[in-house]
Amino acid sequence: MLTLGDGAFLVSPWKPFLLLIPFFPWAWLVSRRLDKHAARFLLPRESWGLGHLIAGTLAVLVALIIPLKGDGAIFVGMGVMLVIFAADIAAFAIVTNKDDRVPEKHRINIANLFSGGEVEKKAKGPQIKSGTSSLVMRASDKTVFAVPPADAPEYQLRIAAENVFTRALAARASQVDFTPGPKDGIYMVSVLVDGVRAPLALTDPTPNKDGTPPPPPGIMSAADAVRVMNVWRGAAKMDVADMRKKQTADAVVEKADKKTRVRVSSIGATQGMRTTLLIEPEAAVRRKPEALGLLEPQMAELKKIVEDSKGVVLLTAPLDNGRTTTFYSLVKMHDAYTRNVQTLEIDQQDVLDGVRQTVFEMKAEGAEFSTTARTILRRDPDVLAIAELPDAVTAKEVAKSEGERVRVYLSFRADSALQAIQIYVKQVGDPELASKNLSGVICQRVLRKLCGNCRVAYQPNADMLKKLALPADKIKQFFKKGGQVLIKNKPEVCPACNGVGYVGLEGVFEIFSIGDAERALIKGGDLMALRAEWRKRGLPTMQQAALRKVMDGSTSVEEMIRVTTEEKPEAPAAPAPAAAIKK
Repeated sequence: MLTLGDGAFLVSPWKPFLLLIPFFPWAWLVSRRLDKHAARFLLPRESWGLGHLIAGTLAVLVALIIPLKGDGAIFVGMGVMLVIFAADIAAFAIVTNKDDRVPEKHRINIANLFSGGEVEKKAKGPQIKSGTSSLVMRASDKTVFAVPPADAPEYQLRIAAENVFTRALAARASQVDFTPGPKDGIYMVSVLVDGVRAPLALTDPTPNKDGTPPPPPGIMSAADAVRVMNVWRGAAKMDVADMRKKQTADAVVEKADKKTRVRVSSIGATQGMRTTLLIEPEAAVRRKPEALGLLEPQMAELKKIVEDSKGVVLLTAPLDNGRTTTFYSLVKMHDAYTRNVQTLEIDQQDVLDGVRQTVFEMKAEGAEFSTTARTILRRDPDVLAIAELPDAVTAKEVAKSEGERVRVYLSFRADSALQAIQIYVKQVGDPELASKNLSGVICQRVLRKLCGNCRVAYQPNADMLKKLALPADKIKQFFKKGGQVLIKNKPEVCPACNGVGYVGLEGVFEIFSIGDAERALIKGGDLMALRAEWRKRGLPTMQQAALRKVMDGSTSVEEMIRVTTEEKPEAPAAPAPAAAIKK
């Protein structure tokens, strides 16, 4: 039982303040030293913050409820607090000192703990100043990713990360990829520029001071690549310690008054972590149907398919050929305010007004992608656009949908409209079921548009026109890439395209609606007859659409050949696993 003396002790006006004597130094140390140390070396800052909070709360509670009487009880409580605080600090030092991200000279010890363990100071001379940076990196919650001190090794990593970004912007890249190289200890840094992948030049193409050639473009040591990737992951406030789980987050990069959104994605693989930087991802997928590159008869066919609003429509393209852009454009052709329009996506690239977007997270346990698709279909949507085809079960669920009641767009990889039909039928496993609800097929690729500032006109020879099946008397000129312009009568690299000769992308399409006659051919497995049926309708094939763009000067013969004659697999390839899917 508590006595009157005990009660007096509990309400003593001065004794509880004694507990603040050990609390304030510990709190100062955590906030001014340990937290900054974790932020500087990209350690799991939030996890450590939670651990410090638990330790502080536990220390205060134990000190207040310790079952001792008399004036000495408060001092025993203070001793217990000191033990808990010391254990918390020791645990942080022991664990973080073993982390490879913390250089040996910056590891915490008793000598440098209160003098700035995470910020090395010289014994004499001025204190170290923070480094300068040309870019400001912010997470989506506007948290600024601090620049390390100028003499710290992490400062050079920050500069290297900025160098990748600024060089990618200068090259007009829409995407940067860090991937393990063909040899151990090497990473490849590549960019996607107008749909074409190329190694990123990380240094200027000039010889070194000793006369040796510069390193080949796009090559970085694995150790440096991982650290640079972690700079970007840290800027987006990812869990940098987890290098296996798939993570995606946004960061904003500011330079002067210009802000650029960057979507950072990383995933572990057998060879090592892979990281992708998507530059302005929303802008890349926002195009009106009229700006996709459709020819006039193809636009009419597309509108016919959309207005039909029932059955299954296949939307396909090879990797990195604009499938996501067309996917969003198709969805927006339906009025989401008068109809129930939904999407099922794995990597959401944009927000669609009025559309209910379901993002499926790939997990070891939980609902399958096909189960999620079936659940949505049972809710009676008017339109469901499925952005990926990760497995055969999903294809079967789509094939079994109520074709007269719902329009389903199913998006996956394929090289042609005919191959799209082959893959879909193979995945469903039943030609009759697969053909029952098919209403259309769309396949596309993207080709580069000639730079209007430096393209060069020329007269094609008779042999070329014969190979292209074009009348020699009606073709006056084609255009080819230039790359140079005359400035003060001297040839200079074209400033509009950086000497590449191309600027921007445009789609080339195959678009066919599917009626009863085509469904019967698909059911019977006669795909050659299906191709002949499409030709009878006079709609352009992909090759014909590309040739039309050569004739109107939008692109070159070389670009048309590159896009339309790429090697294709001998047999239809199954859709890629969802965890590895890229648009």
